[in-house]
Amino acid sequence: MTAELLTPPTQASAQWGQSLAKGGLATALLHIERAATGRGSWDTAHEWITACVSQPVNSFAKAGVFYGAPAVAHVLYLARIHGPNPYQRPHMRLNAAVEIIVQERLAAAHHRIDAGQRPEFHEYDLLGGLTGLGAHLRVRGRQELLRDVLSYLVRITLPVHGRSGWWTHLAPSGDPDDRYPGGHGNFGIAHGISGPLALLSLAHLDGTRVPGQLEAIGRILDWLDAWQQNGAARAWWPEALTAAEADQGRTRQSKPLRPSWCYGTPGIATALHHAARATGDPDRARTAEAAFLDALEDPDQAHSLIDGTVCHGTAGVRLAARRFAERTDHATAMRILAAASNLPDPGADATGQGLLEGQAGIALARCSLAAECPGTGWDALLLLV
Repeated sequence: MTAELLTPPTQASAQWGQSLAKGGLATALLHIERAATGRGSWDTAHEWITACVSQPVNSFAKAGVFYGAPAVAHVLYLARIHGPNPYQRPHMRLNAAVEIIVQERLAAAHHRIDAGQRPEFHEYDLLGGLTGLGAHLRVRGRQELLRDVLSYLVRITLPVHGRSGWWTHLAPSGDPDDRYPGGHGNFGIAHGISGPLALLSLAHLDGTRVPGQLEAIGRILDWLDAWQQNGAARAWWPEALTAAEADQGRTRQSKPLRPSWCYGTPGIATALHHAARATGDPDRARTAEAAFLDALEDPDQAHSLIDGTVCHGTAGVRLAARRFAERTDHATAMRILAAASNLPDPGADATGQGLLEGQAGIALARCSLAAECPGTGWDALLLLV
């Protein structure tokens, strides 16, 4: 473990402390996971938590589960239920703030839908939007508010002006871009429709259900089926579609790209596998398993992994493979795990402390892969379980 992950700074900014994506909050989560699995000290975890909440926590309207009050609330919840320190009072205050954030974001999203406008993907996505907040609510067991999020996700699967309701007017960067005059449709689990598919499916498997949920899952699956590509790999999907590609019914992407959690086949196949289990479709489950395996076993894809991070590197793929293998038959599981273990190691650690592209995320994944006991289940936030 690098020195940056060992001792928190004596003075920490609020932005550093409340960022799970890029800041010290991810390192606090790492030490919680290490303590929960018997590999570290709860005193160290408490030291990091204390440093992260030493400044006021941001409860701004667009806060998400990777930054701001929801991110801090999620980490404190895991510390509270797995560790000796109760964190009861600060956690209750944060819970109230998170519920207001979710309700306000839902109201704004429904108003946007009622007006017939297209969404920004940060309205609904996993990393910054309501899918990520729903993942937090699922872990917390807040079923009533989670149902409100699920009902919203059902609405965004309904078509708007001839395109899917999740089709955004923005570029994949999240900004307007002349190269995407009609916006784009995003497939990835981090920013695209695979994230809502995973949450809708996992909630259904948990028994948390709303009217139209299975139909919404079906509409997303129809879209994935329509854009499933078959080549040397038995199944893969584009990362994103332009309006012109959608109108022509053909993607310009000629082959599967980097097999990452965030945009690549492992993330999409994970969501597809959740949906197959939710809908009781063994054929679709086998398609997801074959796609996941091909992403790992195809040398061109495997060697396109150029870093070790959770978001788009080997840490995320190996962790996704472990969780995927836990849901398959023994023979498939052994093949997936063997293929994941053979992925090339980029050999260079990330810079920064964050969960998604930093050292803490890599260390968290390694801790979970090596642990002999369940741990905190932190990767439910990635919709892997």
